[in-house]
Amino acid sequence: MEQERYNQLKLGERGAIISIIAYILLSLLKLTIGYITDSKALQADGLNNTTDIIASIAVLIGLKVSQRPPDEDHPYGHWKAETVASMVASFIMMAVGIQVLYDAVSLVFSGKEDPPDMIAAWTGIFSAIVMYIVYRYNKNLAEKIKSQSVMAAAKDNLSDALVSIGTTVGIIGSQFQLPWLDPVTAVVIGLLICKTAWDIFRDASHDLTDGFDENLIASYEASINRVRGVKGVKNIKARSYGNNTVVDAVILVSSQLGIEEAHNISTRVEKVLMSEHEVYDVHVHVEPY
Repeated sequence: MEQERYNQLKLGERGAIISIIAYILLSLLKLTIGYITDSKALQADGLNNTTDIIASIAVLIGLKVSQRPPDEDHPYGHWKAETVASMVASFIMMAVGIQVLYDAVSLVFSGKEDPPDMIAAWTGIFSAIVMYIVYRYNKNLAEKIKSQSVMAAAKDNLSDALVSIGTTVGIIGSQFQLPWLDPVTAVVIGLLICKTAWDIFRDASHDLTDGFDENLIASYEASINRVRGVKGVKNIKARSYGNNTVVDAVILVSSQLGIEEAHNISTRVEKVLMSEHEVYDVHVHVEPY
């Protein structure tokens, strides 16, 4: 099972690489056209994609480091490398988002009057189509290998497609005697960058501090209680190592059972959690009921 997880991480690298290539090409296109047409919204969208390059590289590095086997310094493996890389990326994205906001707000109050050329709008439409295709690919890949980081990258791809659509709307609107709509759209994009950075930081910090979904723990407990021989669950905890879930459970069994029978029940608990919930590792402690 462990080798299968490593193979899934290796396959997940493909999605990160595709995202990096797409973001590099689109950011160059948007920034170039944005400066030529003087579209602040398209420039902000291009800067947004540069932060996505960093985020995708962080995912790629995390996937590679996570594949390292356990060693003396990391007896539980390097699974959390993805989470650490995501947190670093969130700091960079927040810095860029704040810069985009500052430039856009300054432009709003400066009274921009000339609308950008329509080629900027066509660039936004093209970018939205490309990012939606990348989103569909990464979403299918994430579902296939059951990777949270690749799924997060896919959601980022989708948000970028929506941002490009918003950019296009702002540029087209500026053509109808609403030149202020272009820099205002840049403000919205800056806010979206900051929100994405905050969401990544919040999820990463939650995992690194061993936070876990209470509903999932409740479902694990319900599955354990259905195992033949289990009289109850005294305590149960769970934590994440990258995309892997580790569960610690204290179960109650009849005090009349021998050591071998109690061990067999704990083995059944482990198998149930691994098969029904795809838990990576289970530690079961048995106490008399």
